[in-house]
Amino acid sequence: MMSKTVELEDIEQAAERLQSIAVRTPLLESAALDRAAGGRVLLKPECLQLTGSFKIRGAYNLMCQLTAGEAAHGVVAFSSGNHAQGVAAAGSVLGIQTAIVMPEDAPAAKLQNTRRLGGETILYDRYTGNREAIARQLAADRGATLVPSYDHAHIIAGQGTVGLEIMQQCAERGLTPDQVLIPCSGGGLSSGSAVAIKALSESTSLHTVEPADFDDTARSLISGRRETNRGASRSICDALLVETPGVLTFEINRKLAGPGLVVSDAEVREAMRFAFQHLKLVVEPGGSAALAAVLAGRLHTQGRTTVVVLSGGNVDTELFARIQTERSWSANATKTK
Repeated sequence: MMSKTVELEDIEQAAERLQSIAVRTPLLESAALDRAAGGRVLLKPECLQLTGSFKIRGAYNLMCQLTAGEAAHGVVAFSSGNHAQGVAAAGSVLGIQTAIVMPEDAPAAKLQNTRRLGGETILYDRYTGNREAIARQLAADRGATLVPSYDHAHIIAGQGTVGLEIMQQCAERGLTPDQVLIPCSGGGLSSGSAVAIKALSESTSLHTVEPADFDDTARSLISGRRETNRGASRSICDALLVETPGVLTFEINRKLAGPGLVVSDAEVREAMRFAFQHLKLVVEPGGSAALAAVLAGRLHTQGRTTVVVLSGGNVDTELFARIQTERSWSANATKTK
């Protein structure tokens, strides 16, 4: 982890590096969503990004700055799946060998895509093992560079290009968003985006969104110190299950973001159904958290302009299909009673 802070200039430089790599995902609108929110809602679909999530932004921004000697020894990362794919994709573009420590219960799609992109996968039990410790030891053994999933200035700056694009795209429409909602795990996306958003509009608020029982950032923003989640908790949002916020990411979010919002797995499922029905978008559970917060009324949206980040779309087809049909099963069961 680097102690260097992240400034708007760092994010702008990252955007230049990513210009021919990352997709400048659009801002989408839905009349149905505006009606539900009572205001204007714009969606930033990073589920349409290269590898299906925003993670390529930070991974490439860090890895393209390695020296030739560092690149020759490869990189090691740890990830629940989206960062893994971002690192593997960046490695394939840059010609760098990649190895990623991943939970053995990661969605099959994320494991398969990581391997397809050339990444070596090392599996562990997310409930008993320490993925960071495993990755650090592996990097030391191989002489490789560790590519953290969030707590690194280059990673944060790369992820912050999402926030930079949001403000640029809103400006192109003559808008200044009142609030931006971002799914949050370790805090790389939210903290980097907060730097860009607040530098360009002090009046715009930024809110992290987490699943229930994994609301470490929301609680940390209240207490002013890094809080930890209970180890026995479970959630469908596999991409948002870190133990505690990052050191550097929390220091940024503590100053620029909040209050944090929390949603249930049931609300996430409903958001996934809404995104597919009204926008024809496949969004994974963790990537749907911010949309879930809007639909569940977790903050005031009436008469306001709200931007929601859909952070990823990598979900197993069986799980996605089951979630899409849950409501119809429930409705049919109710009708037959």
